[in-house]
Amino acid sequence: MNSREQQLKAFDRLLTIMDELREQCPWDKKQTMESLRHLTIEETYELGDAILDGDLNEVKKELGDILLHIVFYAKIGSETQDFDIADVANSICDKLVDRHPHIYGDIEVNDEEDVKRNWENLKLKEGKKSVLEGVPKSLPALVKANRVQDKVSGVGFDWEEPHQVWQKLEEELSEFQEEVKTGDKDRMEAEFGDVMFSMINYARFLDINPENALERTNKKFIKRFQYLERKAKENNLNLKDMSLEQMDVFWEEAKKL
Repeated sequence: MNSREQQLKAFDRLLTIMDELREQCPWDKKQTMESLRHLTIEETYELGDAILDGDLNEVKKELGDILLHIVFYAKIGSETQDFDIADVANSICDKLVDRHPHIYGDIEVNDEEDVKRNWENLKLKEGKKSVLEGVPKSLPALVKANRVQDKVSGVGFDWEEPHQVWQKLEEELSEFQEEVKTGDKDRMEAEFGDVMFSMINYARFLDINPENALERTNKKFIKRFQYLERKAKENNLNLKDMSLEQMDVFWEEAKKL
């Protein structure tokens, strides 16, 4: 691993390259925070894919892409004299010190839950009107539900035992089935949302990340379906003309891989 001196030298090199690109590259010169925003989101998802794939070399590359975006935003901020990379770094450093009084102050904690509760209480003292203020509105619904539940848990609004959450899930499933019988799509959607919210809550109690779990299943399904497509092609078959029984033969083969 590189020494701290080498790490700082590498970061300084990146800052220098960013300065040069902003001055000399036609594409880099015209970028704004708004034009970079969607690219940053895309890079973040690519990092997420690399992490789920367990590809550490790709994780390294994607982290570099995101670091470039951070430096890029800071460069733009410096041009308008609003902030620079030092302000960005000091801002997060100050926040970390302030929100870890059990490390940098005289607060004592017993476990991770104490830390989370202190964190949320400190944010409220900083002027936030709600513990949910920090949840981005544009988050995908599944991720947002997990973050909302995690945040309210940090101030003690939570179930005590996993079996209580499971009972709530069973209750929501029953209510959903009742609405299915009515055929009212709006009420069915509302109850289905409650089921999903409870499922996410139960996953949280079992220390399972629901986003990771669902993406794992997505990848598994895609891999098996693409195997089915390959086998159909090898046998000169058209999926549209195949029966479910024929497809199931290849599907079962894929499950054994």
